Amino acid sequence: MPKKPAHQNRIEMLQGTLDLLVLQTLRWGPQHGYGIARMIQANSQQALQVETGSLYPALHRLERKKFIAADWEKSENNQRVRVYRLTPAGKKQLAAEQSWFAKFSDAIASMAKPPVGESDR
Repeated sequence: MPKKPAHQNRIEMLQGTLDLLVLQTLRWGPQHGYGIARMIQANSQQALQVETGSLYPALHRLERKKFIAADWEKSENNQRVRVYRLTPAGKKQLAAEQSWFAKFSDAIASMAKPPVGESDR
């Protein structure tokens, strides 16, 4: 597999992480797919880029689980777009995911510390 140029190096996201990011983004209000991808990119200081090949399967998966709902609407350009919104079940799932992610982040951060009972060598 050829190595990607440095400017194309992207953080690979696990499916659950992408789901969390989508739910987190939709808590601020309904959004179409392209808007979700742009918000994730902007709010991560350009560190996270979500490609359509990952985003739309995640949106469909979350919709099947009833965590989000979608409706067809007209955009400012008078084009039909699918707009996604968080459901009550999605809000509960988001809270659970945030709790899990906080514990996970703390566990990863603790790995940078010396082992318990050991001093920094």
